[in-house]
Amino acid sequence: MTKWGKRTEAVHSGVRRSQFGELSEAMFMTQAFSYDSAEAAEARFIESGHDEFIYARYGNPTNRMFEDRIAALEGTEDAFACASGMAAVNGALMALTQAGDHVVSSRALFGSCLYLLEDILGRFGVEITLVDGTDNAEWNDAIRPDTKLVFLEAISNPTLEVIDLDHVVKLAHANGALVVVDNAMPTPVFSYATKLGADLVVYSTTKHVDGQGRMLGGAICGSRDLIRGPIETYVKHTGGAINPFAAWTHLKALETLDLRVRAQADAAMKVAEALADHPKLSRMSYPQHPSHPQHAISMQQSPSGGTVLAVEVKGGKEACFRFLNALEIFIISNNFADAKSIATHPATTTHQRLPQEQKDILGISDGLVRLSIGLEDVEDLITDLMNGLDAV
Repeated sequence: MTKWGKRTEAVHSGVRRSQFGELSEAMFMTQAFSYDSAEAAEARFIESGHDEFIYARYGNPTNRMFEDRIAALEGTEDAFACASGMAAVNGALMALTQAGDHVVSSRALFGSCLYLLEDILGRFGVEITLVDGTDNAEWNDAIRPDTKLVFLEAISNPTLEVIDLDHVVKLAHANGALVVVDNAMPTPVFSYATKLGADLVVYSTTKHVDGQGRMLGGAICGSRDLIRGPIETYVKHTGGAINPFAAWTHLKALETLDLRVRAQADAAMKVAEALADHPKLSRMSYPQHPSHPQHAISMQQSPSGGTVLAVEVKGGKEACFRFLNALEIFIISNNFADAKSIATHPATTTHQRLPQEQKDILGISDGLVRLSIGLEDVEDLITDLMNGLDAV
């Protein structure tokens, strides 16, 4: 077969079997590799083949299996596995920019991404322009002929804004800029970034790929020239590569990714429908619910709204905390995309350190709750949420 479906790719892509013919992929826990001769060592340092390795920070057979498999799922030529999602974002942005470059980004980003852009890249002389990612006119005004790179979250965390990716990619490419998309919310299962022309797609594999709260990880997916050129060079020299145990755990988790994410996304839509008109909520946000401001573009771009929704509880922080503390199934945590359902209060956790003015611009109010839908019975989840709202 020349093209496999995603479930088949998730089980079989990238496999490298040793001489023992193991069925389950092997985990190679080694820092370095040996050579048959001094001449062989010299030759490998001059040019390493696809299955030739030097040092774990540069590459590892287990890591390579994971990289090949997630690249196959995303539909890109290659991928580089990183120690965390933020290591992947850092690797993609730092490897492709230098002092004097201009970067345009949506302002609705995870707090650490904002820090990387404004504090780190800004400190090193990169000009940063932040825009309302849902407003195509702002992208039109911000992207210039000298713009080097465009960065965005396909669906923003935690407010779930949806960006017209087709418009942004075409505009960026017309001006010679590369497009880097953080794809944590759409997931590899419902990804549309590569199809719409994104140059690099970044994942926190800590989220849906691992999906069970075990391992940190990240991945940068893209063309072989970018991945094995500036990306690999930067990440291997700065120490951001994934460790083989995490890569192996993610590799095995990919086998069930499609099944897990589709079940979670179906449940998320049912939860969204149940909460849409609740009198104790001022709003409910789920990309493919008709009430979402970018519902039309979400339906056009993706077959699903993903596994996460957001609600705003009337009454601010005090009412919100009553709601959270009354939940029995949902776990209060700052993670998302787990097999267990999770409720997060961004204003006091993941986005706590943002200035209030910035929270207001992003829509991160004291009543906002991010709900990550797990693999429990959806009827139980809806009952749990309704009981929580009864406590408000």
